[in-house]
Amino acid sequence: HSVAMDRTRLPSGMNRLVTSRGKHLTAHQYRFSVLAVTFLSYMMYHASRKPPSIVKSVLNPTAEQRANGAPGWAPFDGPDGNHLLGQTDVAFLAAYSVGMFFSGHIGDSMDLRVFLTYGMVGSGVFVCLFGLGQYWNIHNLYYYVFVQVCAGVFQSTGWPSVVSVMGNWFGKSKRGLIMGVWNAHTSVGNILGSLVSAAMLKRGGDGWGNAFVVNGVLTIACGWLVHNFLVVAPEDAGLPSPHGGEQHETLVSSSSGNSGGELGVLEPEGRDGNVGGDVGSIGSATSKTQKYPHSPKTFAKKPPAAGFKAALKIPGVVTFSLCLFFTKLVAYTFLYWLPFYIERTEIGGVYLTPAQAGRLSTLFDIGGVAGGILAGYISDKFNARSMTSAGFVYLSIPVLYCYREYGSSSMTANVLLMMLAGVLVNGPYALITTAVSADLGTHESLKGNARALATVTAIIDGTGSIGAAIGPMLTGYISSHTNDWNNVFFMLYAADLVAGLLLMKLVMKEIRNTPTTLK
Repeated sequence: HSVAMDRTRLPSGMNRLVTSRGKHLTAHQYRFSVLAVTFLSYMMYHASRKPPSIVKSVLNPTAEQRANGAPGWAPFDGPDGNHLLGQTDVAFLAAYSVGMFFSGHIGDSMDLRVFLTYGMVGSGVFVCLFGLGQYWNIHNLYYYVFVQVCAGVFQSTGWPSVVSVMGNWFGKSKRGLIMGVWNAHTSVGNILGSLVSAAMLKRGGDGWGNAFVVNGVLTIACGWLVHNFLVVAPEDAGLPSPHGGEQHETLVSSSSGNSGGELGVLEPEGRDGNVGGDVGSIGSATSKTQKYPHSPKTFAKKPPAAGFKAALKIPGVVTFSLCLFFTKLVAYTFLYWLPFYIERTEIGGVYLTPAQAGRLSTLFDIGGVAGGILAGYISDKFNARSMTSAGFVYLSIPVLYCYREYGSSSMTANVLLMMLAGVLVNGPYALITTAVSADLGTHESLKGNARALATVTAIIDGTGSIGAAIGPMLTGYISSHTNDWNNVFFMLYAADLVAGLLLMKLVMKEIRNTPTTLK
């Protein structure tokens, strides 16, 4: 391949980089660039979701804070303020979960780099608009709900896109571990969003709008990075796919090129005629350049994406979808309400400021990074996705109980229990949204259809996102109507218990298969 020929398919920034070097990057360098750009992209998607949780207590201050001159912000400063803030959360998450069911399919029919760019710029703009409500002196609840709905729709573009791009570049080996490490972007994004928002509050006092505007601008900037540097698939750089070239003759001749490339991260290499083959076809075409040049004809025709009905019939999809509904309900209750809860809870006899509470809450996410990696590693080592998920979920119940009962005794107890809760709450959530979705997207019942991962990811994460919408809404309702956080924690215990029970059938199946698993 001449560099000139391939450069036409590279994004403009990468093209300029290749031109200045006078030669292509190596496959390893391209893979690293994809890992970095998708990581930064989804990190900013998450960072821009964080400001609402950090500024809640500024919009709706306690009586003591009001006595010290904290003004609050209408319409959120009344007695039902928590409930109204819960409604803005629900507007965002409901739009996000509905959008998720469509974005996988839309992404399949577009250039994923362009799709992701639109998503990031749109997200950034609407996050900024929420914050600008302060500068434009807007006190209408419907404005904030509308902005959150639009932000939710644009945010739903992110997950199917980054998983698909990763799928093009990375093979199956150590999938749980690699995706566990890569999935740290959610927690790193939460930490960044919290720290930026807390810094803006500390700097501006009541200037809560800046917390949104700065995160929004950073998201737009990251969208520019994606547009200029994200190489969607190896063949765009004239490289072979990581999935082996054995199947290329049959697969290329059936024109099974897949621009979404969802399955790259999924399938054991070189199994003839199996689901992962379609991604292999793209790479193998590039590795036999004389025989199959990069012509539009070779890649023009796509197989139809697997329908919802076919995806729902895959054993485990419905179970894991329902399990994620409950695990994501718990994870997102912490995402949206933890700083607010910390600030209203005495820790070692002291109450923290909103900025301090925001910074302290990041320890939950640091635990979450470790949880995602640990769950991926354990499930890879023992080939036991269900057992790992269920184990984490069951263990999280006593840890959450201890956090509620003993977390206020001292700062040390609070920090340790919060980080341990982060490990156990985020572990199964990370595992199900990455490695489990990948496993199920390549199930043999799909009979070689390579376009199932976006659909399976959308079903699992979309169902989970409905739980993510309900958790924070119920928390706002319960905490403002009963004024007792014990009731919120009872909801969290129940959700984790149901998530664990849902997995028991699959756990029993894995236990029966254990001797063969551990050979």
